[in-house]
Amino acid sequence: MDVSAMDGYAVAGSGPWRVVARVLAGGAPYGGALRAGEAVEIATGAPVPAGAEAVLPYEHADGDVPRGGPAGDLHAGGAGGPLGGPVGGSVGGVVGGVVGGVVVPGRHIRRRGEDIAEGAVVLGAGTVVTPVTLGLAAALGHDVLEVRPRPRVAVLVTGDEVVDAGLPAPGRVRDAIGPFLPGLVEWAGGRVATTTRLPDGPAALRAALAGWAEHGAGGGWPAGADAPSGWPECREDVVVVCGASSKGPADHLRAVLAELGADVLVDGVAVRPGHPQALARLTDGRLVVGLPGNPFAALAAALTLLAPILRELSGVPAARETSALSGEVRPHPRDTRLVPVRRSGRGAVPVGHDRPGSLWGAALADALAVVPPGWSGEQVELIELP
Repeated sequence: MDVSAMDGYAVAGSGPWRVVARVLAGGAPYGGALRAGEAVEIATGAPVPAGAEAVLPYEHADGDVPRGGPAGDLHAGGAGGPLGGPVGGSVGGVVGGVVGGVVVPGRHIRRRGEDIAEGAVVLGAGTVVTPVTLGLAAALGHDVLEVRPRPRVAVLVTGDEVVDAGLPAPGRVRDAIGPFLPGLVEWAGGRVATTTRLPDGPAALRAALAGWAEHGAGGGWPAGADAPSGWPECREDVVVVCGASSKGPADHLRAVLAELGADVLVDGVAVRPGHPQALARLTDGRLVVGLPGNPFAALAAALTLLAPILRELSGVPAARETSALSGEVRPHPRDTRLVPVRRSGRGAVPVGHDRPGSLWGAALADALAVVPPGWSGEQVELIELP
């Protein structure tokens, strides 16, 4: 139904116009069709009568104008002021006043379907539902939207040497991976539901990975293993294991995955840093992402393995970007290199400080350049940093 975009008068034909009724938003529409020379006093959002050619706003009207009184009590007065009287319908059959002014045909009438055609797709799959999205959906008459919930992520931080507060003592290291994961997961479309710190050794890791399936949501802890703080109360879609993914004496992830009958999908990637990364699917369907213990290597693996998984689960596609490299970069002879860079007018500029154990370069950068082996100056892909 066409509605008025202004408070004023819906008019037909050339002026001056005789006011025959009043229509308010939410009220009954005018019962007939306007004839040439007739007008209906109308509120913003009220249905425009058939035959109306334009709406004359109050501030552009002049003449002996009926406004403001109750039904049957129209009074003369100048333009400009609130509508009064009952909701909808004719004003007691009383012939009102006469209104004049200049109108442009079609002006100030919101035609049905003029903004969005019937059947049009206004927001496609993968759109993030924001407060404005909800307002648009409500305006179009939708009470319920089908959405993909944010994937839930459980984080397991392994290592006897890892501390999570203060300066580490000799032989210890400060956890630099756990602090960046919640923001990275949120940026990629998921949310960290739990963070659990585990000692070295296969028992605690096996119990953490198997506990959900064997004991149910919020269930007990397997005999012989102490339940770490943060034992989850509900099941996650993805489990991220920080450390334990390489092939050293304290790296038990692959052996534990084999014991649990997991399907290993990725067992190392030819990339520097981050090559010990792993991906597996447990028998209950949960995905396990293994991140290296070195912070920059873990970040590289999280951006190239974890983030794409979360985007796929949440239905939010990643942007693709390429750029020239401006600065000296030495490609690896066999593996792809991920190089911290900053965008500039002359291309992506390496920022340095890119050792696997340091996040300094990544903190200075706004992207990682994907430099293939044998690179000889061609444009490279950029991976955006959160």
